[in-house]
Amino acid sequence: MGYSEMNAWCALLRELRHFCHLVLAISSEPGIHLGKLRLHKFRWVLHLLCIASISLLPVRPAAQTVPQELFGSLKWRLIGPFRAGRVVAVAGVLGDATTFYFGAVNGGVWKTTDAGTVWMPIFDSQPVASIGALAVAPSDPKIIYAGTGESDIRSSLSFGKGVYQSIDAGLSWHSLGLEDTRHISKIVVDPQDAGTVYVGALGHVYGPNSERGVYKSTDSGLHWRKVLDQGPEIGISDLALCSGNSALLFAGTWHTWRPPWSTYAPIDRPGGALFRSRDHGETWTRLGGNGLPEG
Repeated sequence: MGYSEMNAWCALLRELRHFCHLVLAISSEPGIHLGKLRLHKFRWVLHLLCIASISLLPVRPAAQTVPQELFGSLKWRLIGPFRAGRVVAVAGVLGDATTFYFGAVNGGVWKTTDAGTVWMPIFDSQPVASIGALAVAPSDPKIIYAGTGESDIRSSLSFGKGVYQSIDAGLSWHSLGLEDTRHISKIVVDPQDAGTVYVGALGHVYGPNSERGVYKSTDSGLHWRKVLDQGPEIGISDLALCSGNSALLFAGTWHTWRPPWSTYAPIDRPGGALFRSRDHGETWTRLGGNGLPEG
């Protein structure tokens, strides 16, 4: 039975009930009699009439076969949880007030095109989930660089697998190497040249390694060259490039490590400093004095 037929039967039963109450009300008025039919017997007649009416309703099948084509356009959607741990990497698109990216420390890269109303995971196909840095090329918003491995080295953390690049605004990704950096703190891209990119690598957390420092590529990550090296125990905590003068860069170094028995915080050692380059990262000068603390 369809909904329209069911509604018609329900309406009929309501009218019948209203009629029954009306008859009972009239029969109780002084001077009005219903012949030899006693009132209590009349009630039984009304009840039997209602039952008979209900029994005439068609029986609806217990289950129906649903055509498969109705499910063809259905897709899975995220309903929670709505966070993926800490977030240390956020990037936007120059001139676009609604498109943003963020990298979760153990939840991949996410993208929104409506200023954060809806977020889409765009990095789930890759073999790593920890994101430490994100950069969108100012000259070409389709080119995105992602540095894996968070640099906020708390007691619970995941390491990464180098640098990844997307050339189609996050639809697909491919690896650019630097896999043994493990933890990348920052990526900056030349404002005029999407193929010139700098990576600040913190390096291994639990021990020394050589693949840390500032790396530079001028061919979109096909080849890397280390341009700032402070040894196997000192990594990069932050990296900045002047948007008005791409030759000017600043890098912060951090001499730290986390022993396996330490809960929080990491153990810092001497050697942290602020460095400056005025020639596109080719040479660096350690800055000191003028109010800067000793590293």
